[in-house]
Amino acid sequence: MACTLSTGRNLSCNDTVGGIKSVYFCEYGTMGALTVTSGEVTAFGGTPDFYEFEVRGGVSSLEQTITGSRENGTVFYEQAVNLTLQKLDLATQEEIVKIAKARPHVVIETHNTRGDTTEKVYLMVGAVHGADVTGGTIVTGATMGDLTGFTLTLSGQETLPAYFVDGTVFEALVDSTKITP
Repeated sequence: MACTLSTGRNLSCNDTVGGIKSVYFCEYGTMGALTVTSGEVTAFGGTPDFYEFEVRGGVSSLEQTITGSRENGTVFYEQAVNLTLQKLDLATQEEIVKIAKARPHVVIETHNTRGDTTEKVYLMVGAVHGADVTGGTIVTGATMGDLTGFTLTLSGQETLPAYFVDGTVFEALVDSTKITP
């Protein structure tokens, strides 16, 4: 089997920014069969409810590490979502306990838009296998300027990088129920 390359890549314009605006969680297995076209989710077979957690810029991220083994002929993508949620409150803590016990599918919303449009950029972590909570803290801080809140790391291992998600399809599945800390 030939693994044929199909294109090159131009130097990009300086028109992107880093960071995550929001993170959305849904219960594992509720998405149904995904329709994926050229690396983008264009339809959900199920009717999942995605719950939004807004985050402040500069403290949360998605990182994907490509791991390949020449000896074994394998490659997979380790996906890590690092979240910081400011302010301790009981309702958020209870929801984090649920997330930690579950294996949710996670969609992140970046600060970027697609090209010259206002269409948001969404990426799905744990599309097939879900994402596990692999670490985190519940912290009060030591001084007045320290974080008091929650940190959370979710990790997924997939055979492909995080899918892009069509915003018009995804936004119809977002539940508006939110905690106000």
